[in-house]
Amino acid sequence: MEAFQTFERAMLDGAGLNRHAVFDLDALPAAVAASVRASCPDIERYRQLILIGHGGRRMWQALQESGIDSDDPIDDFTLATVRAWFSQCLPQQRFEILYPGPAAIGLQTLGSLAGWHHPTPLRIGIDHQWGTWFAYRALVLADTSFEASQPEAGGAACDSCAGKVCIAHCPAGALAGGQFDFGTCAAYRKQADSLCQSTCLARVACPVGSQHRYCDAQIAHSYARSLQAIKRFY
Repeated sequence: MEAFQTFERAMLDGAGLNRHAVFDLDALPAAVAASVRASCPDIERYRQLILIGHGGRRMWQALQESGIDSDDPIDDFTLATVRAWFSQCLPQQRFEILYPGPAAIGLQTLGSLAGWHHPTPLRIGIDHQWGTWFAYRALVLADTSFEASQPEAGGAACDSCAGKVCIAHCPAGALAGGQFDFGTCAAYRKQADSLCQSTCLARVACPVGSQHRYCDAQIAHSYARSLQAIKRFY
């Protein structure tokens, strides 16, 4: 088997899709395997599940360089990049993109299996290297024969954080109980004078991986979309 980490990863890394984990389908936990199987009737055609994410600022830079201008530019950029990667680097391999898409598969569960995801009071994952400044971008079924990835080491950064600065820096008090209260957060973000309309001050305050913090434009893009959803549905 070829190690994914040394096989034509430059194209994905250059696009900022710089986090990769490979799972053998026959080694997935039963619940995860069932959700994947439910999302793909032709799963027998494939051998592996490839989780692709981004960490840090490069993905946003590459997106701007691509010129993509759409209602969902990050997903569109990711889909175009993954398809081009298979076409150019793995032209003989069959693949099917489950995410972005309608498949109901727990990305955070896969992130935990990969060693990327550890819980935080914010209810988003934290990684010892990237902090909270990473995201899941694609999940792909493929008939590849890469070596399966081993979980990344590093542990849960929040366990050793005595100050819990994220809790102290939330202007809404949504973390006052030690865990994220969505209702309190949503109500505050909708206020006209909210300091978190286009950012999350609690997340920004976390020191873990702060050197990888997204640029202001990416943060504003993501939180503007989430605020739109809050105003529409909550």
